[in-house]
Amino acid sequence: MNKKFTVTSFLEAKKKNQKITMLTAYDYSTAKLIDEAGIESILVGDSLGMVVLGYESTLEVTVDDIIHHCRAVSRGVKNALIVGDMPFLSYHISVEDAVRNAGRIIQEGKAHAVKLEGGAEVIDKIKAITKAQIPVMGHLGLTPQSVNMFGGFKVQGKSEYQAKKIINDAIELEKAGAFAIVLEGIPAKLADIITEKISIPTIGIGAGNNCDGQVLVTNDMLGMFSDFTPKFVKKYANLKENILHAIKRYISEVKSSEFPSEEHTFSIDEDILKKLV
Repeated sequence: MNKKFTVTSFLEAKKKNQKITMLTAYDYSTAKLIDEAGIESILVGDSLGMVVLGYESTLEVTVDDIIHHCRAVSRGVKNALIVGDMPFLSYHISVEDAVRNAGRIIQEGKAHAVKLEGGAEVIDKIKAITKAQIPVMGHLGLTPQSVNMFGGFKVQGKSEYQAKKIINDAIELEKAGAFAIVLEGIPAKLADIITEKISIPTIGIGAGNNCDGQVLVTNDMLGMFSDFTPKFVKKYANLKENILHAIKRYISEVKSSEFPSEEHTFSIDEDILKKLV
């Protein structure tokens, strides 16, 4: 039987040098499968905007979207720690907004923690949210909500200035009370330095093998989402082909009257049937 994974479990895992596993989920069925497989943490990411809702970017995702999907995920999870993403503009305007929206994701969405992007500029929000007894996961490097500022989805931290800023931001996030930090799209060696410098876990996505844990978008690693595939994604299955094959077979069998067969059909007593004709 799997053990319930908590914020404390994250910190204990780093101390014991045990890798942390994390995947995204946005619905009950997927969350239940991931949880049963033994994943330790589930991120209800704003990536749902692209892989589930068909938006062009994560910027269109709302707090209500996150809450809706968090609630679905929470119904399927018994052991994994559920982290709800704080979407664009849910924490950027004021500290009050940040705490209120984080609280909604916990209270209404049934998440166990929230994640927000940014460094020094969001320290005041992280402090306030953690003061409200809500665990916060940070997110540095390639932060998708800042894609317009970055000029696209580009690796971050390759210059001396950028690298030093990300290191300093990670240190400040820990001081502000974050229990873990996602490092996305940064050089592996930079992620190594950050992982050594801070005492809270780093969760990598396109940040090399030496982070304290890893996270991937489930739809990417299962080969279901094919609009584009980032370099850091490893496909562990090709469900797109399996699903297409199954649906095409279904179409063929319906057209040929092969389906439904007798085993998929309900019967009626012949005496009753005679009275109906």
